[in-house]
Amino acid sequence: MADLLLRTSKLHKSYNQPVLIDFDFELEAGEVHALMGSNGAGKSTFARILCGLTRRDAGEVFLGDRPINYLSREEGESSGIVMVMQELNVIGTLSLAENLFLGRLPRRFGLVRFGELNRLARLALGRVGLERLDPRLKAGELGIGEQQLVEIAAALAKNCQVLILDEPTAALTQRETDQLFANVRRLQNEGVGVLYITHRMEEIRRLANRVTVLRDGRRIATHPAAKVSTAELLRDMVGHELVVQRAQGTRQAGDVLLRVKELRAGVRVKGVSLDARRGEILGISGLVGSGRTETLRAIFGADRPDGGEIWTGSPLRKVVIKSPRSAIRQGIGMVPEDRKAQALLLGKSLRINTTLATLGAHSRAGGWLNSTAEGQTFASLRKRLAIHCADGEQVVAELSGGNQQKIVMARWLARQCEVLLFDEPTRGIDVAAKETIWQLLRDLAGAGKAIVVVSSELPELMSLCDRILVMSDGEMAGEFMPREWSAEGLTAAAFSRYLGHGV
Repeated sequence: MADLLLRTSKLHKSYNQPVLIDFDFELEAGEVHALMGSNGAGKSTFARILCGLTRRDAGEVFLGDRPINYLSREEGESSGIVMVMQELNVIGTLSLAENLFLGRLPRRFGLVRFGELNRLARLALGRVGLERLDPRLKAGELGIGEQQLVEIAAALAKNCQVLILDEPTAALTQRETDQLFANVRRLQNEGVGVLYITHRMEEIRRLANRVTVLRDGRRIATHPAAKVSTAELLRDMVGHELVVQRAQGTRQAGDVLLRVKELRAGVRVKGVSLDARRGEILGISGLVGSGRTETLRAIFGADRPDGGEIWTGSPLRKVVIKSPRSAIRQGIGMVPEDRKAQALLLGKSLRINTTLATLGAHSRAGGWLNSTAEGQTFASLRKRLAIHCADGEQVVAELSGGNQQKIVMARWLARQCEVLLFDEPTRGIDVAAKETIWQLLRDLAGAGKAIVVVSSELPELMSLCDRILVMSDGEMAGEFMPREWSAEGLTAAAFSRYLGHGV
């Protein structure tokens, strides 16, 4: 048996509810150990605990025979555990060399030795096939795939014993993926252990020695990667059928208010088509990274589409959407996944945040804002949405997450958009606020709006929606009606482009 490099025992982590429960895991020296699971299974939390980004509530972590209990990513890396996260962390205004050796720049008498820095950077870039790049180039000038390789190069340049890779090939070309795999195999030969988080069965077949499946925070099974079937992995990930409340009521969908044809945007939206109808709640399910958020952003103009068509209105007409402003003019509103970073002016009042999309309607002659009219609009929406606050002049940063989300929704109610896109509308809010938002979505559909909801929570979609579309690896992989859907069927569709067809 190979030397045991890393071991965890009974790891536990809770937020509002447990996300890791008595989790045991082993990684051998020179092993690639794949970690799989549906959205919310606990994969990212486990990885963040290992590298020092998240503090565990209970349990033990051993690196070799040594227990470790660090409290920061820097301490984790100094212990030999390095993580490359799916979300890019390169600093665009710094050079490639500075990104590669940030925090450990070669110095002499307190001054950076740029000649030595660039020499080391060339070596590091060459290890991931980027030797053609000038280390002095600003990182922000690279594409997404090359930025991902720069992050991997930075990890490889460190003296790591355990390398954690979270969906590392999501933005890579086949050539770049092959280069990454060659580096991983070299690390294996050097005795480095690799924790590899992925949804892609072909990568597990090519690279992994073992695969562990997480479900609802628990380790379900560990299999030899060469022997386990895709059907076995899927059964492990899904488990028993979820018991959920089915969508209630007799909403009748009307004419199409939004039509998307062969939409393409970046590396994660690969020819998506969909129709959203008046009076309907259309759900979009899929794994994190499947292209759900990117599809909504492209429809809304937050990301510029690379191709495809968007049709809106009644009757439908083809439109060109180049920005959120043009989407709003076409009657489309969007509540983004990250309300704090992408929707709210946290230091401004509730009144101002509510009327951001309707400044023209709240202005006097000459363009001056009419604060009285703004206050009246906020007051009516405050009552309608049951927003708990002192008054309209309270700063939005002082509200709870649920009430902040209601403020974003109030903005689009004030605009009276016909098509509303909701990306994870109930993430990070309490149960009472969720009930209010769910009822609001039903009310909006009942009033004839076309509602599109992206959610990682299958019970939420199955209780709200009239139809559910499933995305997998940037493409639509299935359409389900209430009588047809099940947790197992939706999950199978979500994994279909990763695990291969015929699962």
